[in-house]
Amino acid sequence: MKSNEIFLHPSERLDDLLTHDLQIIQSDEVFSFSMDAVLLARFAGMPKRGKILDICTGNGVIPILLTTRTKASIDAVEIQPRLAEMARRSVQLNELDEQIKIYEGDVRNFAEQIGYGKYDAITVNPPYMPLNGSDIKLSIHQATARHELNGTLEDIIKACMHLVRTGGKVSMVHKPQRIGEIITLMRKYRLEPKRIRMVHPRIDKEANMVLIEALRDGKPDVRMLPPLIVYNEEGQYCEEIMNIYYGEHNLEEENK
Repeated sequence: MKSNEIFLHPSERLDDLLTHDLQIIQSDEVFSFSMDAVLLARFAGMPKRGKILDICTGNGVIPILLTTRTKASIDAVEIQPRLAEMARRSVQLNELDEQIKIYEGDVRNFAEQIGYGKYDAITVNPPYMPLNGSDIKLSIHQATARHELNGTLEDIIKACMHLVRTGGKVSMVHKPQRIGEIITLMRKYRLEPKRIRMVHPRIDKEANMVLIEALRDGKPDVRMLPPLIVYNEEGQYCEEIMNIYYGEHNLEEENK
């Protein structure tokens, strides 16, 4: 499908996803994806077939990227109507309608709508910040993307427990400052952490992201993976980041 067949609002643009000729509709007024979404899409363990769910999908970047790794059916849920509509148009743009379905809704009651234990794998890039007052200075779209306006971290993890099948995987990207809370809540809701990887902007800097994958009803046995370094000493992307963005490497060896 040609890009001029998809309607764009005045504030919107088409961005290249740098892989498999994929494109995505973005708008700085509403939401633009960042590196955390790309890293989660490459980190998460994926079944070759089955059913996958992306929670807090935003403009749909993660499900679109996941189609390069799996033939599974992918559902995605987003609470903001404008973002959900953008995601649908991006799916159409890339001719992925048969693989991806975008839902507008609240993840806290999504299992009641779609069914319990339905998914083999779930990805989630949730709002990172609890409510603290700073959210009122942002636009509603920015505040919803960054702050827990529509559900706490516990709400989201609880929803994942309801939606993933026994033995299914839940993969999340978040801030390292909340790793203790994440592990505690995952175990509370029968999601056993299995793989954890810290992401550092530079080799001598503290981690600013954490990737974590849990198994529904799994046994305690967690692997701490080597750190992922974003920039080298020259301020350029390290080789692994370059491979994630531009190459075919998708961390398959980590998913074994």
